[in-house]
Amino acid sequence: MYWLCIPFAWNHSAVGDVMNMEDDWIGTVPSEQYGVYLDYCLLLVFGGIPWQVYFQRVLSSKSGHKAQLLSYVAAFGCLIMAVPPVMIGAIAKATAWNETDFECEAPDACITSENTAMILPLVIQYLTPSFVSFIGLGAISAAVMSSADSSVLSAASMFSRNIWKLIFRQNASETEVIWVMKFAIFIVGFLATTLALTIPSIYGLWYLSSDLVYVILFPQLLMVVHFKNHCNLYGSLGAYIVGVLVRFLGGEQMIGIPPLIKYPMYDEESGTQLFPFRTLAMVLSGSTLVFFSWFSNWVFFSGTLAPKYDFLRCVVNIPEDVQTVGDPHEGEMTVMACHSVVKYNATDEMNGRVNPALSLGSDSDEDIPAPTTATPDGKVKKRLVGEIISPPPITSPKKQDQTKL
Repeated sequence: MYWLCIPFAWNHSAVGDVMNMEDDWIGTVPSEQYGVYLDYCLLLVFGGIPWQVYFQRVLSSKSGHKAQLLSYVAAFGCLIMAVPPVMIGAIAKATAWNETDFECEAPDACITSENTAMILPLVIQYLTPSFVSFIGLGAISAAVMSSADSSVLSAASMFSRNIWKLIFRQNASETEVIWVMKFAIFIVGFLATTLALTIPSIYGLWYLSSDLVYVILFPQLLMVVHFKNHCNLYGSLGAYIVGVLVRFLGGEQMIGIPPLIKYPMYDEESGTQLFPFRTLAMVLSGSTLVFFSWFSNWVFFSGTLAPKYDFLRCVVNIPEDVQTVGDPHEGEMTVMACHSVVKYNATDEMNGRVNPALSLGSDSDEDIPAPTTATPDGKVKKRLVGEIISPPPITSPKKQDQTKL
């Protein structure tokens, strides 16, 4: 949609020379800002990995090879999709807004800091024809609503499944879980609306969420995927606490949290942390995860603490009804409950849990042979999905004739 808007906006009479803005395209970074730029660079690179929207696509892939291919293609797709927003911003910078229908607050400065978050709608509305503006603004509204409702629904679903059922109410029925999810939708929607009304910058809200994902989730995902034998629940819990504590002690201007720890190079005038403290919080979180996991294993396996003190029941005091989960094989989906592990085979389940058309054992797209059954006369026929096969009738042995003595 953005590609459709760029030619019309570029050729608008109020738009100047976009490509010769040397003073606006090329800038300088002050030496004292190097730490901030490094911090944000690492945040954007590694903080975008543990997102649900990415792993939702990865886990739904047909095989591990196709998941890797999807990731590489998506990386180049992100670069391509980043071009239209950059071009639209450059067009808005080169536009004489006092020559458009936009009502400027001041003759010399039409676009102020209050309007920067609305650059995309302004360009589409005032620099493109009416039909393009109608389609473009409609597409933006649809994309925003789609992202908003999916985020609210996913947060409510995770709360009802992963917190309410697995922690508080293990025996909760499906109806109870659905009602909890409906109630959580209202709570999450209220909190999201409050954040949207109190935080002025949309980009700032986005990078704040990436900030928390980078500090809290990235080191834990890295250890679980690549070094799973060196982490456990004690290390994960300790890493979560340390990461959150160190991060918020550095302060956050966007949500009004003052800095309680002033790291080196702290700017007193602007109240900005010039030291890359977000990366420091991520490193400390990962180090805590490794140390606490090693220490908990050592104190229990060496006999320093009795198994009864393993209150999280993840090192030695493991319940008997919990099975050790290994690496899943291709073609299997593992469903984890609170104290049980159930595996469903993708080629055997025909009741709707797994799409039977997917053969995860290989990358080939060959059809899975339909299940068959034998008829009483010895013929083999295909069994339909959902067909109930009744067992053969049980015949009682013939009664033997009793001979009278």
